[in-house]
Amino acid sequence: MTVPEIQRKLRKLANKEKARLLQGFFKTGPGQYGEGDVFLGITVPLLRKLAKECRGTSVADSLTLLRSEVHEQRLLALFLLIHAYAQGDDAVKKRIYGEYLKNTRSINNWDLVDLSAPNIVGDHLLDRNRKPLYALARSRDLWKKRIAILATFRFIKQDDFADSLAIAGMLIKDEHDLIHKAVGWMLREVGKRDMQTEEGFLKNHYRTMPRTMLRYAIERFPEAKRQRYLKGKV
Repeated sequence: MTVPEIQRKLRKLANKEKARLLQGFFKTGPGQYGEGDVFLGITVPLLRKLAKECRGTSVADSLTLLRSEVHEQRLLALFLLIHAYAQGDDAVKKRIYGEYLKNTRSINNWDLVDLSAPNIVGDHLLDRNRKPLYALARSRDLWKKRIAILATFRFIKQDDFADSLAIAGMLIKDEHDLIHKAVGWMLREVGKRDMQTEEGFLKNHYRTMPRTMLRYAIERFPEAKRQRYLKGKV
């Protein structure tokens, strides 16, 4: 399926009322993190369904969609790249990973990051040197930092926690709420698999980490323990 054909299908799925709601939900106003992003109003399930119909789209065409100003085109492109990556040989995987990192300016909202970083960046680095994640974590760019911590979700699923904790430590004083939430979420995922490891990290940092980060990290703790952390009594 060609790019113009895919774009026509997207336009047919557009919903102006949903688009208006999504523009607000994803903070697209002046000075907000999603400033200027354009929405068609297409839900994720519909985009996933369309992605299945469009499997076989070339990497080059998927990258064209990724560079669009339209949010749903970029998300659809990422779904197509994830599928191409999963089905590809080593050369294809390497290319998609490289193109992903070259195009981070287009992976510029939390849903785009969260639905793709573990599947491409995390998977590619699973058995490789993970220094690129630390470079992303040191960036001033909000989305690169979120990619860094979310990519480690792939490692967490393999009970490999070291990089998640190290990057969490690097980001613990970050000022942005979306980083607080992402780090807290990954700490919670570590705890779901190894509570002792999560608490080992928290006991060193919980008094100084942002409150939102802490709340996300301890969300599934028993209520009594959760309250002790919130009150600084652990």
